[in-house]
Amino acid sequence: MTPHLPRAIEQGLANCHGCARVTPVAARCCPRCGAVLHLRKPASLQRTVALLLAAIALYLPANLLPVMTISELGDVMASTILEGMEEFWRREAYPIAIVIFVASILIPIVKIVALVWLCAAATGRVHPSPRILGRIYWFTELLGRWSMVDIFVVSILVALVQFGAYMTVTPGPGALAFAGVVVLTMFAAMSFDPRLLWDRLEIMKSTENMPPLPDRE
Repeated sequence: MTPHLPRAIEQGLANCHGCARVTPVAARCCPRCGAVLHLRKPASLQRTVALLLAAIALYLPANLLPVMTISELGDVMASTILEGMEEFWRREAYPIAIVIFVASILIPIVKIVALVWLCAAATGRVHPSPRILGRIYWFTELLGRWSMVDIFVVSILVALVQFGAYMTVTPGPGALAFAGVVVLTMFAAMSFDPRLLWDRLEIMKSTENMPPLPDRE
């Protein structure tokens, strides 16, 4: 059986959110940077859920509104994310079509689902193993590094195609909505405190180790 190791929260120690210095929470303020000390991020789950709901609300118009407008020899065509992906695929621009699908469709859905699952784990609605929790959180952090890939692709595409004499590409309102989805999911990942997961695991362990209540006669 693994011995119980002392935890910072049990010792009344807080990790400063500004400079990462470990200080007794009784000090209230970090002696290095002056930030207010908290054992956990205040209202972490509430803010994360609120940001996720806003991201989900923007995800629908981000896919329904045109993300780009293509003008070719006087013919103007407004394309959504899926239509733009199909157009690039039809023009045999397979790498761009694949990047748009992965970054615009797959990554946002996976990131939202992963954050919702982490919030459910932090509240005790699901009970995964610590290894799965660590992998899901690591995967969420990894996805955050590629959140703006599609926006960069559209920007580069606009800059390159503008040099053509017969075709121009301009961003549409769907790009703004999708940028909002990206920013909101990034803030949701930043506001989520992963230490809540380990707190929930400690509560589960302590509950399992409690002796059974005596039977009443």
